[in-house]
Amino acid sequence: MKISAQEEYGLRCLVQLATLAEEESLTLPQIAEREGVSQANAGKLMWLLSKAGFVQSTRGTKGGYTLARPANKICLNEVIKILDADEINTHCESYTGVLEVCVHKGDCGIRPVIVGLHEIVNEALSNITLAQLVGEERKVTQTFQQIQRLEKRVAGEILGS
Repeated sequence: MKISAQEEYGLRCLVQLATLAEEESLTLPQIAEREGVSQANAGKLMWLLSKAGFVQSTRGTKGGYTLARPANKICLNEVIKILDADEINTHCESYTGVLEVCVHKGDCGIRPVIVGLHEIVNEALSNITLAQLVGEERKVTQTFQQIQRLEKRVAGEILGS
């Protein structure tokens, strides 16, 4: 699986907001500076995340961006779905070679694998919250490894039946 720049930067912006104390907020220039992205790019990301209900903005001298709901209530699969420009349902139209339609459109042995992989990734990301990404990398790695072990066990039970 490949994470796009938009997905990476969007998650990073959300993590910045997740680290804030309750009454704190960040302005667009602050977010852009902290993440090393242009204000235009940060603005686009914050617009997408705001439109999807992940962040809220307050105008004025003490305004800025905050999370719209607690970080432990935001699952990564929700965020990726908003930031992901790649549509799984159109993969047959994306890689057609020199033709207008994929030669396997009607009967494709690849499609179930691609769809299945996306479902596995989506399920794994639904078990990770934004709050779990906040903190030292070592702590986050340990949390992720626990989730991986659980996912492997579930996948083994599914494939074994």
